[in-house]
Amino acid sequence: MAGLLDLLNSDLGKQLISGVSNESRQPEDKTAAVVSMALPLLMGAMKRNASSPDGAAGLMHALNSKHDGSILDNLGGLFGGGVNEDVKIDGLGILGHVLGGSQDNVVGAISKKSGMDSGTVMQILSVLAPIVLGYLGKQKQQQNVQSQSGLEGLLGGMLGGGRRQQQKQQSLIETLLDGDNDGSVVDDIAGMVLGGGKKRGGLLGSLFGR
Repeated sequence: MAGLLDLLNSDLGKQLISGVSNESRQPEDKTAAVVSMALPLLMGAMKRNASSPDGAAGLMHALNSKHDGSILDNLGGLFGGGVNEDVKIDGLGILGHVLGGSQDNVVGAISKKSGMDSGTVMQILSVLAPIVLGYLGKQKQQQNVQSQSGLEGLLGGMLGGGRRQQQKQQSLIETLLDGDNDGSVVDDIAGMVLGGGKKRGGLLGSLFGR
């Protein structure tokens, strides 16, 4: 099963980073840092939502109807002339649903850790959210996931690690979603999910050949 690191190291991931970088007018390395922190948080928040029957039903409906993965088929077109406002509005709706009242806390923590202002972080997340759901929708189709437990398992597989590591990841994500913690929690989550940050030559080094 393709995980987040597989996604970011793929041609699709590099196209995603480049497109979001151009859209937000931020350097690719800083954009990649924000995306690498945001992806596990968004996936973890979706996994938390999918742990309840209502949350799983809502996510399943979104994946079956609008977010089936077709957005991934033409990222060049999506970013080519600037991202359509409808996509951004859709992204804001997804963020509000997935993160709920923790949205400001998550944006603030990523902003603090990345050194990017919160408005730009929010802009990146609003573009990223529909793409993340599209990626999840495509994985759901490929794995033929039809149940709540299957959806949780799919999200867990994409986050990676064994059961104990996933429990620790989810605990860190819950801490950030429910509390008022600083950016260090974000770094811990990204480090666990993506196998090292830029200081250790991990994700960002592999993305940009450093």
